[in-house]
Parts: sequence; C-alpha cells; structure tokens
Amino acid sequence: MTFKTSLVAAAAAFLLASPVLAAAPAADSGASPANTFIESQPEANYLAKDVLIGAKVEGADGKIIGDIEDVILNDWNRVQGVVMGTGGFLGIAEKRVGVNLGSLEFQDRDGKRVIVLPGVTQETLKTVPEFKRAEPKKSLLERAMEKARELTDKSAETAKEAYEKAKEQAGPALEQAKEAAGKAYETTKDAAGKAYETTKDAAGKAYEKAKEAAEGALKKDGEAPAEGQPQQ
Repeated sequence: MTFKTSLVAAAAAFLLASPVLAAAPAADSGASPANTFIESQPEANYLAKDVLIGAKVEGADGKIIGDIEDVILNDWNRVQGVVMGTGGFLGIAEKRVGVNLGSLEFQDRDGKRVIVLPGVTQETLKTVPEFKRAEPKKSLLERAMEKARELTDKSAETAKEAYEKAKEQAGPALEQAKEAAGKAYETTKDAAGKAYETTKDAAGKAYEKAKEAAEGALKKDGEAPAEGQPQQ
C-alpha cells in the first residue's frame, strides 16, 4: 500500500467515523477506562506532526508555496482542512490561508512524502482572502498560566509517586535497621554486664588485698616494743 493510498484511506475512515463525545471522568481507581487509549499507531493511520504540521506544500508549478501550520477541526471533531502560511520572510508579514483537506494531494516521490495543492501558484495565493479565526489566539499570559498549572500538576504527581516508591523501598530497609539495632543493643548490654561483673570482681579483690594490707600494718604497729625497752 503506497503512502498516498494509505493516507486517503485513513482520511476517509476518519471522516466517516462517529463524532468524539466527551466521556465522564472516571474515578481515580488506577484502572484505565475502556476504549480510551491507543497502544500503537495502525498502519493506515498517520500522525499530524509526521505528515501535516510543518510540511511544505508545492503548487502547480512544483515550487513551494507555503507550509502547513495548523489543522482545522469541525464541530464533529473531524479534520476539515489546514491552515497554510504563505509569503513573507522568516514568518514576518506571512499570510495564512485555509485549505480544504480534500484539495491537497499526498504523493510518494523518490521515497519522500510530498504535499501538492493542484492548480494553485504564488500568484493565485495573492488573491485568496486571509484565513479568519473564530477566536483570538491565546495570549502569552494565558499560555504561561497553562504551562505553570501543567508543571504544578505534573510535579505534584511525580512527587507523590516518588514518595510512595521511596516508602515502599524503605520498608524492608527500616525493618532491617530496627533488627540490627536490636541485636546491637543486646550485644552491648551483654558486654556491659560482663564488664560490670569483671570490674566488680576486680574491685572486690583489690578491696580485700587493701584490707589485708591495712590489718597487717596495724598488727605490726601493735607488736612494736615500748619506748625504753630493748628490741628483740
């Protein structure tokens, strides 16, 4: 299946698909809601950033006439067209025009993806009205506030996960530390008891020796000859 064929098939399937309705938020139970996530990209589908967003568009003469900057969705959440930037220099004084998706041709050329807008040239685009937005672009402040909220929510969730993981990992280590501390306490207590008994025994023996020495000294003093008597 060529890229053009698969792309057209994907676009047709997308346009015939049922509208996407907002689902009620699921309870925070950790289980994924049914029919919510897509595990992998089907072969017939494509990603907008791979094929549309930022892609160059050639005109009828083969020259690049613009690049795709955005995708237009209708009230059924289906792709209706794209916003193409044209003219200007490095984005300055650039004109933006809306193009129906069905007007674009997706081709495979020498292994490369090429988007062509048949029957249109740079001269044609000069006469096309500029695309008008229904709503103004988000201001820098609005985008900054959204980014700040995103970072706050992500940081809070990441911190919570890190805490739970650390708590889970610390559980066995804490028990091991408590067990080791208990064993160390018992060993120290036992060693201290033995040291106390040894010290007590040594002190008793030293006391007895000192007592014997003192009694011996007193006995010798008592046996000494009176003054004036000849010594034996």
